[in-house]
Amino acid sequence: MKVLLWHVHGSWTTAFVQGRHEYLLPVVEAPGGSGRSPDGLGRARTWDWPASAREVTPEQLRDEDVDVVVLQRPRDLELVREWLGREPGRDLPAVFLEHNAPGLEPGDGPVPHTRHPMADQSAIPIVHVTYFNELFYDNGRAPTTVIEHGIVDPGERYTGELPHAAVVTNEPVRRGRTVGADLLPGLASAAPVDVFGMGLSGLHERYGLDPARVTLHDDPPQAAMHAELARRRVYVHPVRWTSLGLSLLEAMHLGLPVVGLATTEAVEAVPAEAGVLSTRPDRLWAAVRELVHDEDAARIAGKAARAAALDRYGLDRFLRDWDALLGEVTR
Repeated sequence: MKVLLWHVHGSWTTAFVQGRHEYLLPVVEAPGGSGRSPDGLGRARTWDWPASAREVTPEQLRDEDVDVVVLQRPRDLELVREWLGREPGRDLPAVFLEHNAPGLEPGDGPVPHTRHPMADQSAIPIVHVTYFNELFYDNGRAPTTVIEHGIVDPGERYTGELPHAAVVTNEPVRRGRTVGADLLPGLASAAPVDVFGMGLSGLHERYGLDPARVTLHDDPPQAAMHAELARRRVYVHPVRWTSLGLSLLEAMHLGLPVVGLATTEAVEAVPAEAGVLSTRPDRLWAAVRELVHDEDAARIAGKAARAAALDRYGLDRFLRDWDALLGEVTR
């Protein structure tokens, strides 16, 4: 098939474009030559995508025989109508992929009463990435399904040679308590911390973090980040409210043990033998100290984490599930 989708979530798309289809990624230049617009980011620059994921301008898209569109924002509906002159769900098979947990976007409304923006129609199914999200959204009369995440296996690369805790987060200064940025001082008291992600500038100042205890690694390429994560002793997931961080699943694939908040879908993703989940920060910091000082325990928990991640979040299962759904909506 020719699948139209936008580059909205780089890590998720990395897995999706590993399938056997052609993936059409719109490219739109931002006004004033300031880069690319959110309406068309094209291919990723810090992820490795196959040649079957190719860039198209809106003008080129008109000459493509698109079979199905994967919508990810209400705005995508307008762009399909404008660029292709087709109505998603009627003239063009479509699904709406929901990445987020309810309540994360402005205007979402209070949880658990958040009504999904596609709730008032039944022509386009909503695809949630976790059962938690499907449960907590008010999906109205829209048909729903869940296709859990899949990960391109980076391999078991864990060495744990550095007695540090690793955290991956994007824009923690802006997102604050949502991603648990306020918990970093407590974590830093338990172990040296390496924070990886985008938009890290100002994090030390915002939360009074000691640069000698908290090191920032701003926007590394995915392969480089995986190599560095694997050298840290434990992965920490301090996020209060999220869909399910793909970086958590990548760390598990690498073989890192996990310490994290027992919130949203993390309680399903991380089995007891893979680390420690709790809603009590004091328990989490105690677990970090224990794993940092007990290399054998950390390695054993990391192997359990990898086994669980391969079993539930393997790439082959993910692609099979998507093939089945795309086959159904185009049938």
